[in-house]
Amino acid sequence: MSTKSKAIVNLKSSEKVANFLESNHLHKKDFAEMIGVTLSYIYNLIDSAIPFSTRSITLERIAAVMDVEPEEFVEYKIPQEPIAMDEAVEFLKEKQKEKGISTVQLLKSFPRKKRVEIVDILRGARPIPLDWKELTLIAQVLDISKEEIYPFWEDRVRQMFQTAGMNLQTNQALVDAMFNCARKFVEK
Repeated sequence: MSTKSKAIVNLKSSEKVANFLESNHLHKKDFAEMIGVTLSYIYNLIDSAIPFSTRSITLERIAAVMDVEPEEFVEYKIPQEPIAMDEAVEFLKEKQKEKGISTVQLLKSFPRKKRVEIVDILRGARPIPLDWKELTLIAQVLDISKEEIYPFWEDRVRQMFQTAGMNLQTNQALVDAMFNCARKFVEK
């Protein structure tokens, strides 16, 4: 009997994904690329040929693309450690919400190879890019000015310097000079 009830659970999650793909006119191949799995995996998942994923990363990516909480899938196990959402990511998500852009629409604005990275940023598993060009591309899609996104980039670079072992206080003059130069570049 437990096998039968498990099949029903799997069917519900599989149906959620299938319904989402259909209602958003999203091809299975695009969805697979967005969550970082193979096309055959998606076909098997939707057809219930395999049990619905219990991998947290996969479920979180599916949920992020579907604009739902991962807890909506009964297979999801809530992590012991809470995910600390970066302030910059929260800002991006808020702008996305303000613009009324679904995650699928947002992801389709990027090259296929970048979509999983964007999903991981949105789910809080990856910080905003250090690469200014990449970050401004995300900002541009969300209609965020360079001046609005710059402080988040600067904070991210400061974090990177600290993580790499740089003492920001003893190198304050150098850090200030670098960021003054960066601000001038952004204001062009």
